[in-house]
Amino acid sequence: MRAAVAVQYLLPHRLLSRLVLWGARCRWRPWKDFLIRRVVAAYDVDLGEAALSDPRAYPNFAAFFTRALKPGARPLPSAQGAIACPADGRISQAGAIVDGRIFQAKGHQFSAAELLGDAAAATAYAAGRFLTVYLSPRDYHRVHMPLDGELLSTVHIPGRLFSVAPFAVAAVPRLFARNERLVCHFRGAHGPFAVVMVGAMLVSGIETVWGGVEVPPYASRTRARDWSGRGLHLARGDELGRFNMGSTVIVLLPADAPMLAPLAPEQPVRVGQNLANVTEVAKPGQDS
Repeated sequence: MRAAVAVQYLLPHRLLSRLVLWGARCRWRPWKDFLIRRVVAAYDVDLGEAALSDPRAYPNFAAFFTRALKPGARPLPSAQGAIACPADGRISQAGAIVDGRIFQAKGHQFSAAELLGDAAAATAYAAGRFLTVYLSPRDYHRVHMPLDGELLSTVHIPGRLFSVAPFAVAAVPRLFARNERLVCHFRGAHGPFAVVMVGAMLVSGIETVWGGVEVPPYASRTRARDWSGRGLHLARGDELGRFNMGSTVIVLLPADAPMLAPLAPEQPVRVGQNLANVTEVAKPGQDS
């Protein structure tokens, strides 16, 4: 394991990711069908819930990886004040932000200011809460809104592309605050909240529904874009963006937002799952 971590520092992160980008978008049928078959078999991907269940129907591997799901495959919580899980995957960590610092793994923390690239913006979360979800290659790779919100701005922050697999998260200090990432700032009913899409090694792209392809190009300097006043309101559960390979989503919530339910590391989660410590509302015909 130590060797695998050491290699993380030596590999040409961006070159490898660009090669993956090319391979993922290649439309040569034997190649893309081979890649899709290998991933479906290796990771036991459930194509039964996909809008296109025939793996041969995808024009390239990237289209398969960012596949849409059938309508109703990820229902939203019925509870008032619920926080909807933004992605399929597993909980990396979740809990309180203590003195502006976020827990990464045993022995490792990073600050909200580092993650956001903005000390002033981080003050809103000094006593708030965070949620980190890791997406593996088998997961659905679209990211959805945890709460209703108006898009205020995005910040593309340059950085490394360390793997975000559990072994790297446990070993690389401040990993999420060092990797290239796209920070999306929103305003909701309880104040500001942020959704951070973290890049990783072999992640060939990050897209948003409002701006299209955000990464690549990989950033050489921080780039902020102001979206306020444009009427970009997204409802809880709406698609926000997508990863063209597996990575990590981090949600930052202010102190006034609903409390998160107890969430254990490695706990599997799905888009739309209620992550708040609130009770579901019984639907007509259900037992209360």
